[in-house]
Amino acid sequence: MAQSNEIDQIFVIYTRADYDPDWEISTMAKDLVHLRIGITFSLITLLFGFGLGGAFGAFEDTIKASLHQSAMAVKDSVYDGDEAAMGKLTSKAWTYMKRAHLHANGLGTSSLVLILLLSTVPASTTMRRLVAGALGVGALGYSSFWLFAARRAPALGSTHDAKESLSWLAVPSAGLCLVGVIAVLVLFVYHNFRQAEN
Repeated sequence: MAQSNEIDQIFVIYTRADYDPDWEISTMAKDLVHLRIGITFSLITLLFGFGLGGAFGAFEDTIKASLHQSAMAVKDSVYDGDEAAMGKLTSKAWTYMKRAHLHANGLGTSSLVLILLLSTVPASTTMRRLVAGALGVGALGYSSFWLFAARRAPALGSTHDAKESLSWLAVPSAGLCLVGVIAVLVLFVYHNFRQAEN
């Protein structure tokens, strides 16, 4: 009977179906409120990913032309008039844009799932809030890094230089994602195995 009550608390979002002002939010809903910053960033990351996908489908030629124009502006000063090198670089920049799309969808989904899992772990509210924030911010930051690198690369003549110029964004964002995943794993294993032993 106790197990049934726990399941009801987890899956029933509202305890009352009417519009009584005295309705109470369930335990899971309260936990999600505490994690709202991380959830919001995860959803923004997903929107970013889907938005890029839509833009690629509708404006692929325009985007590629924009990358080409950025390279053409420095054709002599950066590429020494080498059109082959310029074409190779703009092609790689386009690949980086697609990476931004893939990372946004992958990291946005992963971070959202991890945060929802985190909401079931009986750790401190502060700890869960920090971990959720790290996952959400890291997901958006790292996927954005690939888009910014793609935009910078043609003008710099090097994808390496473009990435290096954005290391201030890439390194902390990737770190937040990694720390967030490890934290969820440790918290989930610790609390659930401890409960199983008890």
